[in-house]
Amino acid sequence: MDAKRILFITQEVTPYIPDTLIGDISRNLPQGVQERGYEIRTFMPKYGCINERRNQLHEVIRLSGMNLIIDDTDHPLIIKVASIQMARMQVYFIDNEDFFHRKATLTDESGNGFPDNDERTIFFVRGVYETVRKLRWMPDIIHCHGWFSALAPLYLKRKYFDDPCFARSKVVYSLYDQSFQPALDSRIARRLKQDGATERDLKLFEDHDYMGLSKLAIKHADGIIQGSPTINGELEEFITQSKKKLLPFQGPEQYIEAYDEFYQTILKKK
Repeated sequence: MDAKRILFITQEVTPYIPDTLIGDISRNLPQGVQERGYEIRTFMPKYGCINERRNQLHEVIRLSGMNLIIDDTDHPLIIKVASIQMARMQVYFIDNEDFFHRKATLTDESGNGFPDNDERTIFFVRGVYETVRKLRWMPDIIHCHGWFSALAPLYLKRKYFDDPCFARSKVVYSLYDQSFQPALDSRIARRLKQDGATERDLKLFEDHDYMGLSKLAIKHADGIIQGSPTINGELEEFITQSKKKLLPFQGPEQYIEAYDEFYQTILKKK
């Protein structure tokens, strides 16, 4: 039987962004499931604070060169890659001069989200999907980590639903206790609608905030994982009402095995 393929879409990976729960899971989980026989690909943004020389990033010329259009503006898509030698795994980076060359990740020095985070997350998610299409690599599971990846379930079910590359893909969303302020630019609604979002989707996301974005991810995911020891109570209730399969929080000693079993459950869903 062919090895199952897992695409990890994450907002951060250790050691490129150190000392975060999401980063540590996004570093150890791909290695763990790869050692269990899965094929993996991991994608994250190429933030300006990542030192390319120290981390030995290099551009993948055959994958770069595409342009993604947002609001009639062409944004060049650059793909870079680095290896974590001890894990025998690669990490792909989505890069663009306008969106990711600032010396910060998702917030400014005051802790406020950047005004263009709506465009940045759209570019990141679409950039991952377009790169995977160019690789002609067909994932069985798409596992998203962090709010910056939260649009990936929507895009899979709306924009890429009839793409042969993703015909058999199931999407899992890990929900963490990590919100953002202020709300995203309201123009994100128009941008999502242009990419296939429905009025019902936009109604759920009408405040353009963390709660709405999380609910949008939950709605379109095939399974939810509680990535933090605690999550927002309103979102817990929304998951219950959605009747989506939920894996409760797992500690570091058992989460790789638990996630593997959860993947198998999701893959069996019709």
